[in-house]
Amino acid sequence: MLHLLLTKLIPVVSAFNIFTYITFRSALAAMTSLALSVLLGPWVIRKLKELKIGQQIRKEYVDDLHKIHQYKAGTPTMGGLLIIIAVVIATALWANLQNRLVVITLLCMCWLGFVGFLDDYIKMRKKRSLGLTARFKLLSQIALGLALGVYLYYYPVNEQYGTKLEILFFKDTYLSLGLLYIPFVILVIVGASNAVNLTDGLDGLAIGSVIMASLAYTGMAYLVGRSDFARYLFVTHVVGAGELTIFMAALAGAGLGFLWYNAYPAEVFMGDTGSLALGGVLGTVAVLIKQELLLVLVGGLFVLEAASVIIQVLSYRLRGGKRVFKMAPLHHHFELLGWSETKVTVRFWIIAAMFALLSLSTLKVR
Repeated sequence: MLHLLLTKLIPVVSAFNIFTYITFRSALAAMTSLALSVLLGPWVIRKLKELKIGQQIRKEYVDDLHKIHQYKAGTPTMGGLLIIIAVVIATALWANLQNRLVVITLLCMCWLGFVGFLDDYIKMRKKRSLGLTARFKLLSQIALGLALGVYLYYYPVNEQYGTKLEILFFKDTYLSLGLLYIPFVILVIVGASNAVNLTDGLDGLAIGSVIMASLAYTGMAYLVGRSDFARYLFVTHVVGAGELTIFMAALAGAGLGFLWYNAYPAEVFMGDTGSLALGGVLGTVAVLIKQELLLVLVGGLFVLEAASVIIQVLSYRLRGGKRVFKMAPLHHHFELLGWSETKVTVRFWIIAAMFALLSLSTLKVR
């Protein structure tokens, strides 16, 4: 909104020309969302406490992690609302809302945020550890992925490479999916959303890792949106993708503000309201900037967490109850090995940062 207003005033005040620069508006969006999340944090936490929206300790923790995590019981959850509100306001202020990529990303985030909100609300009302059924959440994610996939199939972000996947480490090498691109988009949205949700198990772990991935995609969105940079780096150019730089910067800023209250010992948890929305956003942006396969590296930590759950389940079923890890997801395995919660979190942040840097390096390895 401010972006449109200020750019219209350029003929009157030439200094306002600075608001046409994506980099400047991205910095403003990050600072705005950071300030909003920090300033609104105490009020949101207080309201959540008044509504008695507290964390429910899962029953399976009773034997293994009950003593370690018992202190978390009653901590306000549904704090993902704080992140979503900060991102929406900052994006609305500094991004071009006439850009369809920005609108799509906002809608996807809000949809999954709403699904997560329902899940957290039911947990709170019923005073139990499980909210919506796994089937309902999965169908909601599939519905979003289907809608996005169908839309991009008929209205691609790049006419030449609409349903093609850019192969990592190779220039001008693509895998054409055709109609199969739709189920692929569904897989990306469902996988990314659930992977972040699984990672959200320790104070600050998920949001810190999301910040790393967001910063990586902030840079990628800018490069992909510039035809000269895209041509130089041999990546697919997407017209208008530069505006997603502002959205991702706002997400990183809001994440930092939320981390202020989510750091150990957490004053608030993001809940499914935040984890489903943030995971879905990473998947959505990966698809919109035509860097779908790179998501595996950008969110490498989330992939490891999700893979640990899959491996654990398969091992338990195929090997007669034998487990590979002491507990899944992976962060709980290291807790049960004796690592403190803060040690697990910080070391996993380091891994997330390494994956983010590795993903950026692939842009030059073609």
